[in-house]
Amino acid sequence: MKRTLELTALPEQLKSDADVKREISKNFGIPINEINGFTYLKKSIDARKKPVRVNLTLAVFVNENPIKETIQFDFKNVTNGKEVAIIGAGPAGLFAALQLIELGLKPVIFERGKNVRERRRDLANITKNNTVNPESNYCFGEGGAGTYSDGKLYTRSSKRGDVNRILKLLVYHGADENILYESHPHIGTNKLPHIIEKIRETILSCGGEIHFNSKLTDITLDGDKIKSITISNNEIQHSTFNIQNLILATGHSARDIFELLHRKKIAIEAKPFALGVRIEHPQALIDSIQYKCGVERNPYLPAASYSLVEQVNGRGVFSFCMCPGGIIAPAMTAPGEIVVNGWSPSKRNNPYANSGMVVSINAEDFKAFEKHGPLAGMYFQSMVEKNCFEQGNKTLQAPAQRMLDFVNNKTSNILPDSSYLPGTVSRNLSEILPSYVAKSLQGAIKAFGKKMHGYLTNEAILLATESRTSSPVRIPRNKETFEHIQIKGLYPCAEGAGYAGGIVSAAMDGENCAKAITGVFV
Repeated sequence: MKRTLELTALPEQLKSDADVKREISKNFGIPINEINGFTYLKKSIDARKKPVRVNLTLAVFVNENPIKETIQFDFKNVTNGKEVAIIGAGPAGLFAALQLIELGLKPVIFERGKNVRERRRDLANITKNNTVNPESNYCFGEGGAGTYSDGKLYTRSSKRGDVNRILKLLVYHGADENILYESHPHIGTNKLPHIIEKIRETILSCGGEIHFNSKLTDITLDGDKIKSITISNNEIQHSTFNIQNLILATGHSARDIFELLHRKKIAIEAKPFALGVRIEHPQALIDSIQYKCGVERNPYLPAASYSLVEQVNGRGVFSFCMCPGGIIAPAMTAPGEIVVNGWSPSKRNNPYANSGMVVSINAEDFKAFEKHGPLAGMYFQSMVEKNCFEQGNKTLQAPAQRMLDFVNNKTSNILPDSSYLPGTVSRNLSEILPSYVAKSLQGAIKAFGKKMHGYLTNEAILLATESRTSSPVRIPRNKETFEHIQIKGLYPCAEGAGYAGGIVSAAMDGENCAKAITGVFV
């Protein structure tokens, strides 16, 4: 008999499958020899009060052989299928390609950057030589921004599509099965590139195509239809390649694409986004606050995280992309700018915890850039990033300040060590960030210090600027057909189009665009 049971216990009571069996037997009165196996359905940690406990939902097989679900997908041979062009090999582009293959269509992906293996050299170049390759960096290249930004898979966007399907596709391509039941699933930057390579192998083995170092540089229109596209200055016409349907999945940092669309008078619009800093604490401090423990956390608990939000002077201030046991990365996409992001390895075992802490930005804030029309927010964003570069010794060192010093508007004499490898330079961030951003952050951090006693400390450091939380531009599309509101066959997709952020949400949006295109061919 299969039974669904909910179990709560101390972490050390659940450290192995044998321990879980004993807890099932003890809590539900089932003889241990009758428990033939169990499957995890959900797992979460309850740290609201001491002691911290683990909550499990289990499918328990009593006097019955366990049934293990086999993950399978109907990937077809699409070598001779109708072609669909995809611009961008981030999660939206890759999962759109997998969906097209299941639907019998041939994806042809054009990616401006390099494959994950070659991309590593350019990432190393940023930290070792202060050199940014505009086509290959933390944002551009196979797998998109998520590949080297840690693989967090938590999303609230369940209405966009089938979250579990996306997770199963990742497991099918090598991710650990725990992402299917963890409350905040996470893969880790050390493991995600291998999974991306496996997805590439699936696409190619089914007859799809992926072209790296292939940048979209022009679109030619014939009325409200796409006549041709130019890839790395080589024009591809409809007579040689089926470009009547184009999925545009270029990510939130492809400013040249926004410029191209604006130049071609293809409708785009400015949208709100967020901007601020990345905050780094010692992980042990966050553990002690969240788990209410001493110097060391329980070895059977993961590195603690947090999620914070506050309203200050009518502006939302919130934590973003929290990375327990993580590292702060240089995420700029061009020389002359400073952008920071964060990631964690799968074990989340680095000594620091970092999180974006950002302030909502609206149209009034970038009114000074209104001559740029729908690109006003993008130019405002760029201005802040360039200002950080100018104030950071014109190197990739990030302007930084201790947290308590920032709140008290005092330049830090000495900065603590940081995981940000290009290094930091002491600056008063209130003089670099827009004044309303700095004041909102100061007010919010004070409030967070009251919510999390010990959070407000000079052991923490703030680095500027965290500015690529989402796209400052939206490419408007029809809600039902996913087509651009003006151009037939153009499918703006995911984060770069202003519709979905994060790996899972972007992947679902890619699938939705692929399915929408299928309707065109029916």
